[in-house]
Amino acid sequence: MSPSMPQPFDVITIGRVGIDIYPLQDGVGLEKVETFGKYLGGSATNVAVAAARHGLSSAVITRTGNDPFGKYVHEELLRLGVSDTFVSGVEGLKTPVVFCEIFPPDNFPLYFYRDPIAPDLVIKPNELDLGAIQNARIYWSTVTGLSQEPSRTSHHVAWEARDRKPLTVLDLDYRPMFWADEQQAKVQVARALEKVTVAVGNKEECFVAVGETEPMRAADALLERGLELVIVKQGPKGVLAKTRDEVVEVPPYFVDVINGLGAGDSFGGALCYGLLQEWPLERIVTFANVAGALVASRRECSTAMPTTLEVEEILKGL
Repeated sequence: MSPSMPQPFDVITIGRVGIDIYPLQDGVGLEKVETFGKYLGGSATNVAVAAARHGLSSAVITRTGNDPFGKYVHEELLRLGVSDTFVSGVEGLKTPVVFCEIFPPDNFPLYFYRDPIAPDLVIKPNELDLGAIQNARIYWSTVTGLSQEPSRTSHHVAWEARDRKPLTVLDLDYRPMFWADEQQAKVQVARALEKVTVAVGNKEECFVAVGETEPMRAADALLERGLELVIVKQGPKGVLAKTRDEVVEVPPYFVDVINGLGAGDSFGGALCYGLLQEWPLERIVTFANVAGALVASRRECSTAMPTTLEVEEILKGL
């Protein structure tokens, strides 16, 4: 590589950003909450933060409002070690905010304020740095980015630049509130699966993708679409990972759950780290599984992402 050319990012994610406004009281509805914490959020953003916590160079492609919360996004990304090079403002729109309720161990309702359209869905094809996307060691997208234009087209333009390069990841992160109906999501996910090499999702998300909820059948159906690696998260039943040549089943790592909302994003950032270390598949998934569990034992998401050392210390005892 020429000395004048920038080094490629280890991880580039594209998609949702927002401000998480999380209650500091548990077990009560928002109408009863008295105090809140403010945190950087959004799935793609959280994955970039999680990757940075493991020492990877990461960046997120997203957009904000030109407002104080948009300024906060830039400041917090840089503080957490994520490049804001590909983050821009959209005139006339506000940076989204997200409220949640915390009812441990397994009920965390989310309330998204993203109307009339979220800035992160106004990512335009002509504004993408296709060279950076093509050269990134891992490129991570989520299903939410396919829910509206111009973001949908931008995702496909980026995938065309990648040309199904290894470690082109689709997070099957399906949230029904972002879609007109489930059928529309199924159509768009089917198109996306033709462009990626890795898929990550839970059983419900696999159903939207390929019509299967049984983990092994879902993994096989995804591999039949030409993917190289499929990861099916099963919550308290652990994680299944499958390639054409290998099957790995990792048991759960149990914690006292405080807020489960950021666990999947922590899993994602740790997965990126493990893949780039070229570890055996079982070690990669075990590492990611513990990283996800750790965030479930904490209140916030982005600022709760564990370091490599924290995960390794736990792995020593397993």
